[in-house]
Amino acid sequence: MSSVFKALSDPTRRRVLQLLRAGSMSAGEISDRFDVSKPTMSAHFAVLKEADLVHAEKAGKSVIYHLKLSVLEDALLGFVNSFEGGVAASAAKEEPAK
Repeated sequence: MSSVFKALSDPTRRRVLQLLRAGSMSAGEISDRFDVSKPTMSAHFAVLKEADLVHAEKAGKSVIYHLKLSVLEDALLGFVNSFEGGVAASAAKEEPAK
């Protein structure tokens, strides 16, 4: 889960994920939307792949990126549930015995 949050910590990577919500795009199409170098974008893509948030598919000379929404949903649900369990456990400890 920490790799997912590392990936989400950067606004450029969050914007890439937003773009991919509309559909798959090539690395070039995505890179054209940002004012950064191609090596910088490659580093962002690598972090997103490491977190398993995107799937990269080679298509000729292009690389097509697809959003793996289920991974993002699972990570966010796990994060929320970790608080719910902690909150419920803390509340149970604080309740006076009857």
